[in-house]
Amino acid sequence: MGGFDLPAFAGFPALASHPWAYPALEVAHIAGIALLVGNLVLLEARVWGMAAELPVRPLARLSLRLALAGFAVVAATGLAMFSAQPADLLANDAFVVKMGLVALAGLNAAWFHARDGLARLDRLARAQTVLSLGLWLLVIICGRWIAYR
Repeated sequence: MGGFDLPAFAGFPALASHPWAYPALEVAHIAGIALLVGNLVLLEARVWGMAAELPVRPLARLSLRLALAGFAVVAATGLAMFSAQPADLLANDAFVVKMGLVALAGLNAAWFHARDGLARLDRLARAQTVLSLGLWLLVIICGRWIAYR
């Protein structure tokens, strides 16, 4: 189970009693990541000038709704997996770094929208999209390292 002992699941009995429950959560978590990051990449490509014939605001409404849905799936499944072994995860450097990176990604997104980066599509908006993608890729890397730390 990703490097964790089954007795660590005692905090969430359903995960311990069903051998497929934790892997199913992991699959849903990965699907949520794909929905989140995939839609951010779509919008970020538009900020960089790709598909310029597509109006940025309607595209943003669609892609950000889907990205938020992906984040909701990631948050729900992540919380369930965390509740199964909170002490182990809080002691795991990769998990702690991952959570910090998620917070930074959220702050970057808030800053992007607070300065109306979609209206500006300027150099800073493009830099923020590069930072966004980089942060989310690091989140994914740290997520994979959790099992090996």
